[in-house]
Amino acid sequence: MENMTRRFGFWVDESTSKVPPHPTESKELLYNRIIINAIRGVLKAQGLRIYIHGAENIPAEGGALLAINHTGYYDFILGGVPALLRGKRLVRFMAKKEIFDTPVVGALMRGMHHASVDRAHGAGSLDDAINRLRNGQLVGIFPEATVSRSFEIKGLKTGAVRIAAAAEVPLIPLIIWGGQRIITKDIERNLGRSRTPIIISVGKPVDPTGEPEAATARLHEAMVTLLDAVRSEYEREFGPFAGGEPWRPASLGGGAPDLERAGLLEIAERERRQAKKAKRRK
Repeated sequence: MENMTRRFGFWVDESTSKVPPHPTESKELLYNRIIINAIRGVLKAQGLRIYIHGAENIPAEGGALLAINHTGYYDFILGGVPALLRGKRLVRFMAKKEIFDTPVVGALMRGMHHASVDRAHGAGSLDDAINRLRNGQLVGIFPEATVSRSFEIKGLKTGAVRIAAAAEVPLIPLIIWGGQRIITKDIERNLGRSRTPIIISVGKPVDPTGEPEAATARLHEAMVTLLDAVRSEYEREFGPFAGGEPWRPASLGGGAPDLERAGLLEIAERERRQAKKAKRRK
């Protein structure tokens, strides 16, 4: 990785300018000073090598919606890393209500002021995100809704463009690649000192206005283009790989299911969850 420098323990483009700490977000005790410091300690212990491009596309002040690809469970951690370079800003993630209902994790999520998404009452969740953005927060959303088993960009929900357009804030694509090697669906966990390389790339804002379907297509194209660039860099810098790796997409010779097969697996998983819920109701 050329023309990169270390900052906060991460590798960052030398062109990324330093900005002063955000007047309020940088001072939050639980999220910024306790949770983030603890997370940085975990990432360091795992020896993860994290490279960040385009952090300057995240505003140092004011609201913005970060549209993040979803390949694994570390995305909630990694998706907030570029914001640290912008004055130790914080990303409030939109996460399903079930996470907030768990005793310990739910309390932490509420303490960090993340946004609960109740899929049964979607309009209220959208309004909450819009209000947060209008109040100057950074909000993170996974427009694919669930983890992509294929590690490709799935079909996107229209919520991201509708939220950004209503709040009149930048809609910024953010791509994470390599995090799926640590912990994701259907693959053995690798939580030890793996020294896994991870690239995070923040793109230019996408126009969220107009018909939601057309705007979502623009966002999808931007995320696919950014993902392709990141994956090419990853293969060039950290390959060659033997082939058949479960964390690599089929399109690159990996062992992950293609989009069609991954979609069938997702449907089967959803049906199993619904069957369990129905059984508990009896």
